[in-house]
Amino acid sequence: MSLGASQLPLPAILTLLGVLLPGPGGAQISVEPPKAIIPRGGSVQVTCIATCDEDTFFGLETQLMKREVAHGNNRKTYELSNVQEDSAPICFSNCHNKQTIATTSLTVFWFPERVELESLPHWQPVGKNLTLRCQVEGGAPRPHLSVVLLRGEEELSRQTKVNLTEVTATVLAGRDDHGANFSCRTELDLRSEGLGLFQNVSAPRQLRTFVLPVTDPHLAAPLIMEVGTRWLVNCTLVGLFPASEAQVMLVLGEQKLEPTVKYNDDFLWASAWVEAKSEEEGTHQLTCAVILGNQSRRSQQTVTIYSFPAPSLTLSQPEVSEMTVVSVECKAHAGAMVTMLSGAPAGPPASSVQFQLNVTAEDNGHSFLCSAALEVAGEVLYKNKTLKLHVLYGPRLNEKDCPGNWTWQEGSQQTLRCQAWGNPTPKLDCRQNGTGSLLPIGDLRPVKREISGSYVCRAKSSRGEVIREVVVNVIYHDNNVIIIVLVTALVIVSAVLTGAYLYNRQRKIREYKLQKAQEAAAMKLNTPP
Repeated sequence: MSLGASQLPLPAILTLLGVLLPGPGGAQISVEPPKAIIPRGGSVQVTCIATCDEDTFFGLETQLMKREVAHGNNRKTYELSNVQEDSAPICFSNCHNKQTIATTSLTVFWFPERVELESLPHWQPVGKNLTLRCQVEGGAPRPHLSVVLLRGEEELSRQTKVNLTEVTATVLAGRDDHGANFSCRTELDLRSEGLGLFQNVSAPRQLRTFVLPVTDPHLAAPLIMEVGTRWLVNCTLVGLFPASEAQVMLVLGEQKLEPTVKYNDDFLWASAWVEAKSEEEGTHQLTCAVILGNQSRRSQQTVTIYSFPAPSLTLSQPEVSEMTVVSVECKAHAGAMVTMLSGAPAGPPASSVQFQLNVTAEDNGHSFLCSAALEVAGEVLYKNKTLKLHVLYGPRLNEKDCPGNWTWQEGSQQTLRCQAWGNPTPKLDCRQNGTGSLLPIGDLRPVKREISGSYVCRAKSSRGEVIREVVVNVIYHDNNVIIIVLVTALVIVSAVLTGAYLYNRQRKIREYKLQKAQEAAAMKLNTPP
């Protein structure tokens, strides 16, 4: 620390003001070195040199710790130690009762004790200004101190002759800044003092930038879900950056879903399976929230979980004999209404519909259809139930399904068809009268004359037996008859041809004789008497 003005004699004050008081006859005091720069806490030697033509009293005045290390004629050297701050020690001399002084300037340098870039926002929106703040504590001399703010190795700003503890710079955050390291660096430039450039860099801080569109996610899910079913719910959002850093929450009511998330550039797609359970029956909010940075976007949709079992369709007797009365009833479950029951008279929807039917054989295998309706979230849903009636009746053989007469050409490909009806299904066989040979029923085969004849078809089941007689006619030709017919035809043709020849010959003879007679008569008429 330099001496205060109140502690110095007037000559010293004048010297500090730039006034040098020379002694008589030109005598004066000088100091070496006139200035010096040293590290804080360091030492320096200062030599006071007095010029006087007689013995003089001279020395060094300072508040620093000093120790005389050498002296000679009009010369004294002092070591100043543990110099903590700038100082201006004064060499003084008394010559002829006159005091002269000379000062040396000691400048202390030291590096900043703290260089720290303040914490960056956890997330910084792209397109928004970001203020970088560098805290600098200590460091001297300040006129030689500069502070540089950096992005990686890129210099963003530089402030020289810093006399502040905080240095700021504003940058516009962009997508390229995502993952970039920012830091600040101090530079104490003492090259002009014969020393070097001393740098101190803060720890880097990484910036994360993001873009979250103003649009909400697109939520795709069914409006209604039936208990016991499983549905895929999708949530998508376009325009994210970086999409892979986004978090997705899918929640149905109080149930947190576990989505599978896929990313592609600036696109996010999340999907999750939802199982509709009976204990969750009712109306719920399905929420999709996309969180990125310190912002979020969300969409909601109302989902109704419902239970709608198929209606209950019953027959008083599912298997009955013909001419029996059967009751048919359809009941809808709670909240639903029966809208249609086949065979029942038309009527308004009701929770239960029934009717009676006097069954016949034609009703065997008849399917009854019951339809019930339930309104869920403004949508009408339908469930159907079918039930088949079994009617027991004896065997039947009729002309349509078992013709009484078959006539076929021998050698042609034919299928012998005879269908017996009944429930239970009767066993059918057709045997030839006399021989007892079985008629091949249902097979496609060439017709032979041996199957020609009458047959008795018998259909039999546990509910009775029925008989029907059928006749099979096979048309065929005997080879001997054919030969006789051919020979006879040949004889007849030969006789006809012979007769025609003889007749033609006699005709030509008569024509010839007639022509000769006419020629003779003509000659007689032309001969003179």
